Amino acid sequence: MDVVLEVSDQFLFDYMYQWVLPARPAPSGLTDQAFANGTSMSTWQYKPATEYLQMTPSPAAYGSLWARDNMYRQGVSLFLILWIFGFIVYFVFASLSYLFIFDKKTFEHPKFLKNQIWLEIKQANEAMPIMALCTAPLLVAEVRGYGFLYDTLEEAPWPWWNWFQIPLFLFFTDFGIYWIHRGLHHPWVYKRLHKPHHKWIMPTPFASHAFHPLDGYAQSLPYHIFPFIFPLQKLAYVGLFVFINFWTIMIHDGEYIANNPIINGAACHSIHHLAFNYNYGQYFTLWDRIGGSYRAPEQEMFHKEVKMSEEHWKKEVKVMEKIQLEVEGEDDREYEPEIETKKRQ
Repeated sequence: MDVVLEVSDQFLFDYMYQWVLPARPAPSGLTDQAFANGTSMSTWQYKPATEYLQMTPSPAAYGSLWARDNMYRQGVSLFLILWIFGFIVYFVFASLSYLFIFDKKTFEHPKFLKNQIWLEIKQANEAMPIMALCTAPLLVAEVRGYGFLYDTLEEAPWPWWNWFQIPLFLFFTDFGIYWIHRGLHHPWVYKRLHKPHHKWIMPTPFASHAFHPLDGYAQSLPYHIFPFIFPLQKLAYVGLFVFINFWTIMIHDGEYIANNPIINGAACHSIHHLAFNYNYGQYFTLWDRIGGSYRAPEQEMFHKEVKMSEEHWKKEVKVMEKIQLEVEGEDDREYEPEIETKKRQ
């Protein structure tokens, strides 16, 4: 994340910290090279986060009491990046998915909640700053060199590692998320942390980040732990971070592209929301198969006319209500009134 931090410093944070915490001006007669910029007493010297992107710092980079390498500044900056950048990515791409992919006929489903989209966005917005606050210390440690992030492809431990790191990251994080997610379904934990995400029986793309903050943080841990265990190229790490957010939106968009026995896509994840205790994996079905929690999507789910029919809905609701009663007890959700649903048709 030091690459993202450097770009953010260059275009935003240097000016923000210069305004909030201005540095003392350097004495006019001082000629020491450390203060050659002539703007402050800062001893920080620019070193690019990556050889693939180098930007000459503006005078504002030297204008704050908190230089770019200040640990507290890094913590605040990374918190803001996770929160604000994370919300922008979530809102923009969830909106695009909602506009161009999500089937609006889902509004007619008997388990679609009253004001659901607003509630999903509200919950995500409330959770993100807390998740960012919990995650920021891990990113500070990464930025300060405590992990195994590397820069150029030549710095990889082995030439083949530059390619192998991607599938390894996906399998490692999928394994971690599977067990964390399954643990969140323990009855004691579920009702305290994970139930808010299962409020959405028929999720929209906006449900993708609508978690209890500790739930969302727990499921993100494998992503951030990986570079403390395995070498990972810096730009690959940023790319994977963005991909993770895209994928999370995609598996909540309700568009079942293909019945792939390996990939845990939107169809598999919709079963998780309907049947609760199945398909805990994030990307693959492997760990669900090994753990005995895999439920394959029915073939009719891949025929749009069938899956969006009232007959199909009645069948899946009957199964869902039985499981929901076993898992949660009495259903306290407030569903969309039928009269309001008809108005949207």
